Amino acid sequence: MAFGFPPKHKEEINTSDLSKKQAFIKALETVKKLDWNIGILNENGFVAYSKFSMSSWSEKIQVVIEDGVIKINSRCTGNQWMDWGKNKKNITSFISMFDSLITWENSEKVEEKYSELLTEFELEANNKQPLNQEEKDSNFLSIFIPSKGYFITPILMYLNSAIFIIMAITGVSIFLPDSESLLLWGANFRPATLDGESWRLLTSCFLHIGIFHLLMNMYALVYIGLLLEPYLGKSRFLSAYLITGIAGSAASLYWNDLTISAGASGAIFGMYGVFLAMLTTNLIEKAARKAMLTSIVVFVGYNLVNGVQGGIDNAAHIGGLVSGLIVGYSFYFSLKKPKLLNLKFATIGLLSILVIASSFIVLSTTSPSEFSKYDREMEQFVRLEETALGLYRMPENTTNQEYLDEIQNTGIPSWKSNLELIDRVDKLELPNGIHERNLKLKEYCNLRIESYELIYKAFLEDTDIYDSEIEGYNEKIEFVINDLSEQ
Repeated sequence: MAFGFPPKHKEEINTSDLSKKQAFIKALETVKKLDWNIGILNENGFVAYSKFSMSSWSEKIQVVIEDGVIKINSRCTGNQWMDWGKNKKNITSFISMFDSLITWENSEKVEEKYSELLTEFELEANNKQPLNQEEKDSNFLSIFIPSKGYFITPILMYLNSAIFIIMAITGVSIFLPDSESLLLWGANFRPATLDGESWRLLTSCFLHIGIFHLLMNMYALVYIGLLLEPYLGKSRFLSAYLITGIAGSAASLYWNDLTISAGASGAIFGMYGVFLAMLTTNLIEKAARKAMLTSIVVFVGYNLVNGVQGGIDNAAHIGGLVSGLIVGYSFYFSLKKPKLLNLKFATIGLLSILVIASSFIVLSTTSPSEFSKYDREMEQFVRLEETALGLYRMPENTTNQEYLDEIQNTGIPSWKSNLELIDRVDKLELPNGIHERNLKLKEYCNLRIESYELIYKAFLEDTDIYDSEIEGYNEKIEFVINDLSEQ
């Protein structure tokens, strides 16, 4: 069983008794017998893909043919940490089939068979495309090191991780950050984002709600980065990440009323969208498209279905994915003509303008007026509450009459004013969660009024016989306050 990122298995075949062309012929005949799909091929070897099945996500088998040796590397193409022996099985099958085939010894026959196989697999003799063009073939630790074809991905991983670490150092919980901390660090939240803090559309893409959220997103980012960044290059990859991240945040803002949204998920789904778009074009060779398309679709589909459950911002996922598809198709022309740098940067510029304009439309059409009214009213609620609770701040030498005057003239009227305030805000067009909270606030105010009336009665009669009843009200009030805090 192989373990890694992605899982892979390597072996070599000694072919010192064969010429390079003889080894090439036997290797291609072996792939034909195993019914694998040939992808990239040149005089140094080829890449093949096993068939997709219940036991296989179409592994990629790279065969490099050198004088006296054939190097075989089988690796997974899906989001897997373990291969459950599939890669070793592929190489074992290849070696077994290779050994069972005859060797073409006549030089003329060798040349004839070699040409025949080239034609059969529709290969071009002058194909100089490197066998490992589309991925970084290295050990696990190298996924943390920026390198050619894999530069932006590790930097984004470091940036996301660094922000998380700094948050933890400043006291934010690494398992379940509270709402206040997330908002302080720039999470996306409709009332705040619409109230002049549109920068949250971007900053929220680099925050994570706990260490498990971070690890899962960084795993998905590294996987898609290994596959996609070599094709896009640094500037396209970074711009696609930022553009789709903002698009995902805008979708989340439009769809969710009071959800605090954070995480790189929108941007990551955007990158999968870019890759899906490319897999439906001829930008990637046919055999590789067949191998990767199914695994990518399964990954995206599973995560979207899983996102239906509570606590997951599927709107950001869908917004990122759709914008990623648009970005991917938009990159097609500049990728087909890589030497036209003006076309590349013009495409990036136009896409940036498009996402900024779209985000502006979302911000302008999602009215914050009702939330603004609610916020202003709640500020008044807090002031009235502070006034009403002045009863408990009166000095020890306060007379009973002064207590009675405070309760009758200030305390109870303030709580009644808050009840009227709650009735007003409950008429606003607000999410159900706010209306449910309003009911709790009304319960809280009514309990305060009943409590104050009993305290007034105790002072008026100058007795302590109501103490246990008053304590009962205090317990109910404490329970409602805790309930409001949890909401």
